[in-house]
Amino acid sequence: MADVTDPGMRPITWKVGAEQGQGVESTGSMMALVLNRMGYYVYAYRQFSSRIKGGHSNYSVRAGADVVTAPSHEDDILVALDQETIDKNVQRLAPKGLILADSEFKPRLPDGVEAELFEVPLTEIASSEGEKIMRNVAALGASAYLLNIPLDGFEEALKKQFARKGEKVWGANIAVLRAAYDYVRRNHPDRGGFELPRPKGNVRSGSGTALFMTGNDAFAMGALVAGCRVMAGYPITPASEILSYMESHLPLVGGVAVQTEDELAAIMTAVAAGYAGVRAMTATSGPGLSLMQEILGLAHMCEIPVVLVDCQRGGPSTGMPTKPEQSDLWAMLFGTHGDTQRILLAPGSPEEAFYDAQLAFNLAEKHQCPVLVALDLSVSLDQRTVPGLEKDRFPIDRGLIATEEELRHEGHPAFPRYLKTESGISPRSIPGQPGGQYLATGAEHSIYGWVSEHPKNRVEMVEKRARKVKKIDAQAIIYEGSEDPDVLMIGFGSPRGAMSEAAKELEREGIRTAVAHLRVLAPFPEEELAEYVRRAKRVLVVEQNANGQLELLIQAALFRQARGALDSYPPVDHLRKFNGLPVFPIEIVRSVKEALQHGSQRQAL
Repeated sequence: MADVTDPGMRPITWKVGAEQGQGVESTGSMMALVLNRMGYYVYAYRQFSSRIKGGHSNYSVRAGADVVTAPSHEDDILVALDQETIDKNVQRLAPKGLILADSEFKPRLPDGVEAELFEVPLTEIASSEGEKIMRNVAALGASAYLLNIPLDGFEEALKKQFARKGEKVWGANIAVLRAAYDYVRRNHPDRGGFELPRPKGNVRSGSGTALFMTGNDAFAMGALVAGCRVMAGYPITPASEILSYMESHLPLVGGVAVQTEDELAAIMTAVAAGYAGVRAMTATSGPGLSLMQEILGLAHMCEIPVVLVDCQRGGPSTGMPTKPEQSDLWAMLFGTHGDTQRILLAPGSPEEAFYDAQLAFNLAEKHQCPVLVALDLSVSLDQRTVPGLEKDRFPIDRGLIATEEELRHEGHPAFPRYLKTESGISPRSIPGQPGGQYLATGAEHSIYGWVSEHPKNRVEMVEKRARKVKKIDAQAIIYEGSEDPDVLMIGFGSPRGAMSEAAKELEREGIRTAVAHLRVLAPFPEEELAEYVRRAKRVLVVEQNANGQLELLIQAALFRQARGALDSYPPVDHLRKFNGLPVFPIEIVRSVKEALQHGSQRQAL
């Protein structure tokens, strides 16, 4: 599968692997960071075990001169620092791929496998020029020659990384880097046919070099811009980085980040802060979301704004904490008991995560309800090139705060905090405002917050809370491609990038395609999506779970819009992936072709 129109501009995937705890992440991060600073588009992701040390780990870096939005199913260069890396990854080596291995462990190819194996004495070079521990730096030097990229960026990065340890340390690292580069230049001058094209210089932000970031960092940055001043959380993979970021940065703007004793305390702290008038949030993953559901119901009943980020991972129970999945969708939408309505946003990239953070806080206060943000592990932890971000795209909107006149509550025995309105949204008072309402009970209540189980009041209050979120001011679907496609691909979250790249490949092969990226999952954009579906000859729903959670929502929406006449819609196929790997563009391409040729449904590789 070609990646871009011009074969000479094809992105290249470089991967390094070793036992976890042996510097794989720092090695891969440095390669990715240097390439990003050179002006390449980069997509980097790591596969690692749910442990501190031990077990195989690898870090994949895909880079190109044109936009790169997804990982590749193939590796062009595999840097192996142990035999296990070869054994576990050789099957994903591209047809003309190269394995660059440390000769120290006497590398060998598995029986029946043919591949180019190039041995480099990485450990020996590191020991002679510096220390044995520097073999990862030797791997970077050897790789730099194969990719035909200069050493300047690596040398600068090493100087900065080891600045505190002095010139002796960073100087030795640079010596190892150069020695490995020279070794490969002398012994493998043809580079194995690999060479990154020169960057076009179009990957720039307003301040110069493009940003290179994860979705977790991007969301945390967006939350700061949005005016979030309280973050309460309990560490859990893959959401912990949001808490860590906020612990470092919230105090700089007068805010506070609290690591609580458990997830219940985290959500209660955030809801309490929202009740007090502070923009507040928490971040968790599936197990934590389950524990937070009751308090989300309290926030709904009391109409308190709060933002909750769910960084999805493989479940249920402990599941696969370090592997991507999108199986929390039903829990995010329907997890709480009773009739509740929430707003659910679903960014598909770090850039979208930055903007959705700002949007989430505005929506939470405007609609006075919980707003959930569905990240997934790939969006949360994968690093991507982000050309630039606009901090003023979403000005802060605090919604209906009661005026002095309303707080006088003339004609009422008390301030009607839950006044029934056409929109369902009532003016709210902040504790400390004279004349305001401070009572917030989880029991059903009247417009004054007083407990009431009167049947008429119950019906009116349930309907009032439902009206608040029937429509929100947000772009629910990003539609790209043909207006009358042969195939319409629908998905949310991280598969967006893979769908976009697959669409380009299918278009080159003469198949008209379109992508509907769902940015808002609640309220579900039924009418808009139904219109897009009617234009297509076939639909492919791409999601990372076994039960087809998104597909079921889509089928229900189409049923309601057609009033049961589903024959007015094209066939709906699915690609469901839940094996712990990200969605690759080639899988979508194959699924589309099989659906068109055979009308079959295909499961992911």
